[in-house]
Amino acid sequence: MQYYQFEKIFSQMEKEFGKVKAGEEKKYAMMLLPLQSNILKVHRAFPTSNSRRLKEAIALVLFYLKEIYSREHFAIETFSNPDNERLGHALLMAFDPFTNDELKKAVENEYDIDWSNPNQLYAYYKEPIRCLLRIKDSADLWIKKQGADGYFIYLEQFMGETIHDDTMDYFVQLPD
Repeated sequence: MQYYQFEKIFSQMEKEFGKVKAGEEKKYAMMLLPLQSNILKVHRAFPTSNSRRLKEAIALVLFYLKEIYSREHFAIETFSNPDNERLGHALLMAFDPFTNDELKKAVENEYDIDWSNPNQLYAYYKEPIRCLLRIKDSADLWIKKQGADGYFIYLEQFMGETIHDDTMDYFVQLPD
């Protein structure tokens, strides 16, 4: 896979799922908050996991999710590195039941969900994917404004004082 093909995942997923538009973030705050707090914690511990690596991490996560609900496989290993892997893991800890066992148990305790059903997985991942695309757009904006750490500078100003530990947060996305 070439880099331009790797980056096409953003437009493909936006076509398929839509995205959170600027100004609509409050409706998605319960999903955005753990995503943002987790990546901020990683960036604090590993400054080389910067905004540019975040964009790569989001693409890797989107490919991972697409593999889960579509059963397709994508050769993306060459785009992975420790800096974007850490951020990708932090993002997944916020919502992915295959990454976060505690979250999986919480969902299973409340709902009868079949994790092998592609339609249920597609529905489950819809909101997180839309939020990931919003974060990517925001990272693009802040990189242009303030460079490679731009998005994390913004996060520190926006929510930094409320993030105190290194525990990964998550949001239980319950099916409709």
